[in-house]
Amino acid sequence: MLIDALRDDFVFGSKGVKFMPYTTYLVEKGASHSFVAEAKPPTVTMPRIKALMTGSLPGFIDVVRNLNSPALLEDNVITQAKAAGKRMIFYGDETWVKLFPQHFVEYDGTTSFFVSDYTEVDDNVTRHLDKVLKRGDWDVLILHYLGLDHIGHISGPSSPLIGHKLSEMDNILMKIHTSLLSEERENLSPNLLVLCGDHGMSETGSHGASSMEEVNTPLILISSAFERKPGDIRHPKHVQQTDLAATLAIGLGLPIPENSVGSLLFPSIEGRPVREQLRFLHLNAVQLSKLLQENVPSYKKEPGFEQFKMAERLHGNWIRLYLEESTSEVLFNLGTKVRRQYLDALRTLSLSLSRQVAQYDIYSMLVGTVMVLEVLTLLLLSIPQALSSKAELEVPLWSPVFSLLFYLMFLVLSALHVIVCTSAESSCYFCGLSWLMAGGVMVLISALLCAVVSALAKMFASGKLLSKNPAHPNSRWSELDVVILLGTMGHVLSLGASSFIEEEHQTWYFLVNTLCLALCHEIYRNCFLGNDCEPRRCSHGERGFVNTAPALQDRSIGHDELEPHRVSKSPTSLNTLRGWEKWMAMASPWVILTCCRLLRSLNQTGVQWAHRPDLGHWLTSSDHKAELSVLAALSLIMIFALVQRRCSLTSKVAMALGLLGVYCYRAAIGNVLFPWQRDSKDISKGLIEARFVHVFVLGILFTGTKDLLKSQVIAADFTIKTVGLWEIYSGLVLLAALLFRPHNLPVLVFSLLIQTIMTKFIWKPLRHDAAEITVMHYWFGQAFFYFQGNSNNIATVDISAGFVGLDTYVEVPAVFLTAFATFAGPVLWASHLVSFLSSETSSGSALSHACFCYALICSFPVSAYIILVTSLRYHLFIWSVFSPKLLYEGMHILITAAICVFFTAMDQTNTKS
Repeated sequence: MLIDALRDDFVFGSKGVKFMPYTTYLVEKGASHSFVAEAKPPTVTMPRIKALMTGSLPGFIDVVRNLNSPALLEDNVITQAKAAGKRMIFYGDETWVKLFPQHFVEYDGTTSFFVSDYTEVDDNVTRHLDKVLKRGDWDVLILHYLGLDHIGHISGPSSPLIGHKLSEMDNILMKIHTSLLSEERENLSPNLLVLCGDHGMSETGSHGASSMEEVNTPLILISSAFERKPGDIRHPKHVQQTDLAATLAIGLGLPIPENSVGSLLFPSIEGRPVREQLRFLHLNAVQLSKLLQENVPSYKKEPGFEQFKMAERLHGNWIRLYLEESTSEVLFNLGTKVRRQYLDALRTLSLSLSRQVAQYDIYSMLVGTVMVLEVLTLLLLSIPQALSSKAELEVPLWSPVFSLLFYLMFLVLSALHVIVCTSAESSCYFCGLSWLMAGGVMVLISALLCAVVSALAKMFASGKLLSKNPAHPNSRWSELDVVILLGTMGHVLSLGASSFIEEEHQTWYFLVNTLCLALCHEIYRNCFLGNDCEPRRCSHGERGFVNTAPALQDRSIGHDELEPHRVSKSPTSLNTLRGWEKWMAMASPWVILTCCRLLRSLNQTGVQWAHRPDLGHWLTSSDHKAELSVLAALSLIMIFALVQRRCSLTSKVAMALGLLGVYCYRAAIGNVLFPWQRDSKDISKGLIEARFVHVFVLGILFTGTKDLLKSQVIAADFTIKTVGLWEIYSGLVLLAALLFRPHNLPVLVFSLLIQTIMTKFIWKPLRHDAAEITVMHYWFGQAFFYFQGNSNNIATVDISAGFVGLDTYVEVPAVFLTAFATFAGPVLWASHLVSFLSSETSSGSALSHACFCYALICSFPVSAYIILVTSLRYHLFIWSVFSPKLLYEGMHILITAAICVFFTAMDQTNTKS
């Protein structure tokens, strides 16, 4: 009986005593053995099931495979049991059916992803119990209950629903146990009942990371074959979750899975004769030693292997004494010594294998790393072309194909591929590809290398070095440019330390604060020094955005060719602002700093201080629902005020009704209150209200897309395009308001407020170029990712957002909504970047500049991270810290790349890029 997301304190703590009295009785006074089983990250369901049944350590890629689990080909207890003729029945999470197809004689799978359902998903399992417990035609029965996990995702571990669900699980356990006991009275054969969890539950109700609440799960073995003695509910022994596979295999008389790194749970065989105890321990030790020999070349020098050989010799001596029918105290003492030696050897072998048994596909990893580094190098070498006013980027891929270097590289790579794939003992993903696909990859690598060499040769031949403005060698970098460069480099370098990754939010908070101070310095110098400022900054204030209007094209063509885009439709500066506007410009950096400081108090994130109380915890407690309701209502009003100013009348009405629907949805599910009712009644589960909002979101997005398409036909109508882009942006804002939890709505409000302030009082008056504005958007997008309460732990992903408006699990919309809710900060800032640049100039090259800069700044951490994960693959925190971060960076660059591709494709009017 596996209860998804069952934490150890739900059974062994105060909640277990209160809500699970029968389980507590069995632990304290029944015939049972209790353990706290530690699950290794990633703590998601599919990898944990694999660990329970194979005893091995799954890879982090199983986080992605968890969405659609493939059949498990690795040796496991279920496959061994089927081969031995065991009849198995399964009810519960359909992940088991996907992992073990055609293994069960009877099964009923339920989807695990529809987290809004925490009743029917368990009732569908329990409804089979009465019938199947009366039958005697099965050997193994597996039950996987999901309701507890779903409650955690919806409302967290402190929800009153948790207690009701634990009581329900306790009653089910009592029903199963009493039925097994009555059966044993008839056939006098003991049964084994295993109660366990696949992973725990974080303080926010999610899972996937490596906090104590997520990795510690209860494991209780209940059988009349065990001695009935009081247990210690307060301090159960800590074991590894992988130990269950070896214990079940020995208990069922099956071979231990060959890749299992677990050791036998000795208390389960404590009551057996010494001879059987030593035999079982020897079987486990032989299996672990074989695995060690396969994975560690110098296995003979390993302490665990030496201990195993010593235990084997002592075991031989004990058998000789036993065959001589010696019953002396010498036999007993030697048996105790052999048992202790075996247990020490098992513990050491298991620990050593857990650190070294991970299989890495080095060849495929190196191929991928080389390709990423080649693309990054091309991006760096293309900066002078991409940031010129033409924004033309030509990557010479065809000409190098006909060069001698290309053919030599292709032949070398082909020979290397043949050698590696014919000599590799283990499976390799790249070697598993067809020769046509593998050849295509090698052609691409060779062409990219030749392109890099060609670009380098051209750069050195022309004498052009990388600079912010390559055509103006005398132009100097401003203080803001230095801050941006050093901040970007510092962030990339910080990714090499696990502590900086766990607390990355601190890095981004520091960078945006530093950026605000640099902007404050620039604004004050422009205001107070005026025309006496240093020459470069005066020209920075005088040049303005390049105007591509036909009337100015001829006289400014030379300047256009050399100058990166500056943002302003007309030449304005801080000196032309009216009195109050100038004071607002001077105060704007401090207003932004104040907003960021308030947002930091809303959600604690990271690892070290995530447990500390914050404003979000205070707002979400049941005692402060009225305050949360007022805050949510005010936030929705502010969102409308900040977004509607550039929308069409139709979109304004749709936005107003949509935001009203957002509040009604949160009231329907009980998060907030209506003014005329004291308690919110959960009747519709919010389905009608959420779908009501979805309709307006789609309507606004459709209206904006229609305007964009219209602007492609009417090329001269610049206003239609800008309105269309803003309406698409406002539609995304409305969707974010629906998916955000009520206490996070101020994050959306402050995001819109900061964008408005910077647009009106910083970017326009100071006329920053497209590259600077792009980096600022990227930095603030990253900061707002953490302001939402996200971190580099998978546990902070709000799964419940993927089911807003859905009454069943539909994979595509659920994945889209979850990804959007998680990356709403970066997505909204990237969308605002496109809308802002398109509205400030009719030239499309500014947007091309922005897309190139965004791709470049995103590629730095991704490239660094691929190299880090490859080189640090044996690091202690590779699964818990480095791999989740790489997954986040990959998702971020995919989502933002999709935005850039969409908007660039829709903005090709008067653009050649």
